Formats: sequence, structure tokens, C-alpha cells
Amino acid sequence: MVRYVGLDVHKRFIEVCILDGKGKVLFRGRADCDRQALERFARQRLKKSDRVALEATTNTWPVAEILRPFVTAVVVSNPLKTKAIAEAKIKTDKVDAQVLAHLLRCDYLPHVWQPDEQTQILRGLITHRTGLMTQRARHKNRIQCILGRLLIHPPCKVLWTKAGMAWLRQVETPPTERLVLDSELRQLAAVESELTSLDEQLIAIAGNEPRVRLLMTLPGVSHVVAIGLLAALGDIHRFRDGNHAASYLGLAPITRQSGNHCYHGRITKAGNSQARWLLTQSCQHVARHPGPLGAYFRRLAKRKNRQVAIVAVARKLVTIAYLMLKNNEPYRYAKPKLIAEKFTALDRATPTTRKPRKSKPGPSAQARAGLAAVYAHAGLPKATPPAELPDGEQRMLKEQKLKDFVSELYSPQTASAPTKSSAKKSGRPAGRSG
Repeated sequence: MVRYVGLDVHKRFIEVCILDGKGKVLFRGRADCDRQALERFARQRLKKSDRVALEATTNTWPVAEILRPFVTAVVVSNPLKTKAIAEAKIKTDKVDAQVLAHLLRCDYLPHVWQPDEQTQILRGLITHRTGLMTQRARHKNRIQCILGRLLIHPPCKVLWTKAGMAWLRQVETPPTERLVLDSELRQLAAVESELTSLDEQLIAIAGNEPRVRLLMTLPGVSHVVAIGLLAALGDIHRFRDGNHAASYLGLAPITRQSGNHCYHGRITKAGNSQARWLLTQSCQHVARHPGPLGAYFRRLAKRKNRQVAIVAVARKLVTIAYLMLKNNEPYRYAKPKLIAEKFTALDRATPTTRKPRKSKPGPSAQARAGLAAVYAHAGLPKATPPAELPDGEQRMLKEQKLKDFVSELYSPQTASAPTKSSAKKSGRPAGRSG
């Protein structure tokens, strides 16, 4: 007989309610929320045929992993969609556990996807990095607040360069303010050190993860953005298409429809806020890209404000990333030199125990060979050449006047010595390279 177990999980304890197939309460109780107590509870109270339901919270995934070997299924629900609990007139731990068990029994429980171990690790690293970035910004704001309060203006335009930091350590201030300023500088240096250490770990992951390297071919997408996007999406095959992936990240507009009236508002912001922030930051660079994404941004920016265009490009970026991961294909319209520089820097910074690779030409030499050669040097799959693009995509390139740009991406370029006219424009003597 199948039983349905509802768990209301807290930091210190778990409220338990077990129902039979007809909804009759078979057991009520409480278990301590630690590994040994949960294993003991599972051996004493649970059966292999049981189905367990609990809401997503801070310690949900460790609890689910402990209980999974003892039952048939562990279902994690979305607390924002469990309205039977959120809108209840009487809400206690016992009621919550029983409602979860009833919703599971009736198959009305809005469940969430359960990430695998690797995805949880990536999410933890990106969350930690976001916290460090926030902490660093807080210290920088406090330092600037001190300078503003003392009416001291930095001599350099950017304060956080080597010259600016050296000036901060020597600037004359009252003793009390000097004490506070030195404290902020020490804390800032500590956060910078932690960020450097964490970025080394992320670089190691990016260098050995093919999916991260694939996403890095997108314009403006660094290894941090690629890892953050992978951590948020997880298994890409669980989405029907790229639009569903964008909606999962909260990049789809709100829709309210009733009768003949239909309203489309701002984006839902229902997904991972860290992934959205990383995507919007990377899209700041897309505005200058000469390819289709840049053309899309500039077309929107003519009739909407910049931030709306940035969010629209972020949504487009997710749909493209979905197709790239699904088809195992790099971005078709990347600039060869930028991609060569990006992967050359990544390979140099990636610690590896494998045999050293054969010496490769520099980024400029790779770029002259064309985008296909750059991807081959980086160990990436082949991109679809312009002649084999679908009809709709070729029509888009023609309408946006990008056919020449795309053909140049895949055409080898010959290196030529600078002429006298080009040397005058660049300010260098002819016959010498900078």
C-alpha cells in the first residue's frame, strides 16, 4: 500500500504527517533535522513504497538525499505555488505537513526540478561569488563615502587602480577617519583575495567543462557568466524550447488576459536572480557587436530605452544558448580574434594534469585563418557554415545586411605589411608592427 508523507522542514526539526491512500492520518510526529536522526526516523517509520513531499527551502536538498534511498519518490514542491498552504486561515506546522501529504496524494503538488550534485556545486560557487561581489561593492562605497564626507577628491579618474589604491593608503585624514579608512582597505583587500581564489576555481571548471567553453563563444559571455547560466538551467533537455528556458529564468513578460483585453507587462523575475544579473551585465557588451545580436539590440534601442533593449537581448541570449547546448554547436557569428584571445587566456590560466598541448599559433594568427579554424584550435565542435544555414536564417542576414560580415568571419585573411598611408593614420613608421 502506498503511503503519502508530508514533511514541514525547519532548521532544527521536521514535522511529519503520514496518510494512507484514502487520506486517513496514520502517523503524526516530529524528527530532529540532522543526518543521524533522519536516517533513524527513515528506518523506523518509512517504507520503500512511500512517497515523500517537502517544500523547497535552505536545507531541502540534503534532507531529500538522505530520505531518497528509503522511499519510492521524494517530491520537492515550489512554495510560491503551494497556495493551499500560503492562503490557509489556520497555518501551523502540523497543518502544513498534512496539506503537503494531501496534495501529493491527489497529485496536485507543484513540484520543482531537483538538481544533480554537479549543478548544486556550481550554484553554490556562483552564490558565494555574488556575495563576495556585493561585499566588495559595499566596502568601496564606504571608502568613497569617507572621502566625500571629508571633501577629498581623488587625483585619478578610477580610484580602484594601483595608483588610486596607493594614494588611498597615503592620503592625509583625521586620525579617526584614518582608522576607519585603513579598516575598510584591509577588508577590501581580504575580499579581493577571496575573489581571486574563487575565480581560479571557476577557471579550472571552465577549462575542463565542454558546455562552459561552448557558451563562452557568445559575445560578452565570460567563464563566470557561462557557469552561472549552466548552474541556473541545469539539465537543458528538461525544457521544451529556448522560450521555456528564458521563462524559467524570469525573462518572459507578465501576461494578463481577460476577454478581449490582453496586457503584457514587465518581465516576471520569477527565476534565478543571479543568472539574470550576469546575463544583463554581459549584454552591455553586445551593443557594440557587429553581428545579429548587436543589430537586434540597436534596432530595439531606436524605439525603446536602453534597459528594455538589454533585457530583450538577455532573453534572446538564453534562447540561443539553449540551441547551442542542445545541438552542441558554438555561436555562429562570433568575432574570431576575440574568441581566440578569450580561449588562449583561459587555456593559459587553466591548471591541468594532462599532457601539454602542441604549441598553437597566437590569437592574431588564428583569427586570420577564420572562425572555423579558431574553433578547431579551441577544441570546439564545428559551427554551421554560411552556405548551410537554414533559409529563414539566411533571409534574416540579408534583411539586416549582414551577409558580408558573416562571409568575412569564415574567410581566411592574409596578413599584409602596413602601407605608408595606414602608418600615418596609426602614428607608426611604415614597416614596423606594434
